Amino acid sequence: MLETGSYREAIEGCSIVFHTASPFALNVKDPQKDLVDPAKLGTRNVLEEVNRQPSVKRVVLTSSCAAIYSDNADCEQATGGMLNEADWNTTSSLRHQPYSYSKTIAEKVAWEIVKRQSRWDLVVINPSLVLGPGINPNSTSESYRMIRQLGDGSLKSGAPRYCFGCVDVRDVAQAHLAAAWLPGTKGRHIVSGQPTDLFALAQILLPTYGEDYPIPRKAMPKWQTWLLAPLANRSMTRKIVSLNVDIPWVADNSKSIRNLGLRYRPLTDTVNEMFQQLIDNGAFEK
Repeated sequence: MLETGSYREAIEGCSIVFHTASPFALNVKDPQKDLVDPAKLGTRNVLEEVNRQPSVKRVVLTSSCAAIYSDNADCEQATGGMLNEADWNTTSSLRHQPYSYSKTIAEKVAWEIVKRQSRWDLVVINPSLVLGPGINPNSTSESYRMIRQLGDGSLKSGAPRYCFGCVDVRDVAQAHLAAAWLPGTKGRHIVSGQPTDLFALAQILLPTYGEDYPIPRKAMPKWQTWLLAPLANRSMTRKIVSLNVDIPWVADNSKSIRNLGLRYRPLTDTVNEMFQQLIDNGAFEK
């Protein structure tokens, strides 16, 4: 995150501002300090500086589908059983799904600020889980941690059917560019290629990598996940397991296709290319 005095230098003279910084971490000691405050204050600082710079006409904010829902069980309560841009996460908190809570708070701050002015527009990108080859495969990103687990033996006894949406990082980048430059673009946009689950990702990897790496070959039953997950990862509570495992994640991505012109990459390409990048960077032993 930029120091406060650096925002003016970064934004001055710009007509488009992208705000993409927010910590993606699940296992934190202090959710308020480590997640909520950086997300909320970072968004506020950037947009308050935007208000001081007359050159800015549009802000593209990277939010998340986490600001739309907290758990897969929320999909069942959405209109038509499918999440859309009108939905907001109302069930997360500092104690339950704090990352989702932080993204919700940060995006709400952005909408509060934009309502108080009329000079610049706000376009929000709400990606689901972002996967694919990235700039820094050695990062501590939760996305990389998840894919590492599929190849390092952590889940060799079975992967749970924890359901979520996925999108390729390159499609997310394209969404940001379209949001910045296409005339008349406003509001929130769910950016998600397709729904999947952790076990399904493992099955994508098996044909190419199953002989050399301990890719999970069976799904872990929900009862077993409920019992063991909190012991392996303290952020994976039994409440989270109950509300997400074996419960489909469903969202409407038609606005991103219609308004941003997105054509989503196949999930098989995304996952295989990300796994190969990890291999190339020495993440696993055969």
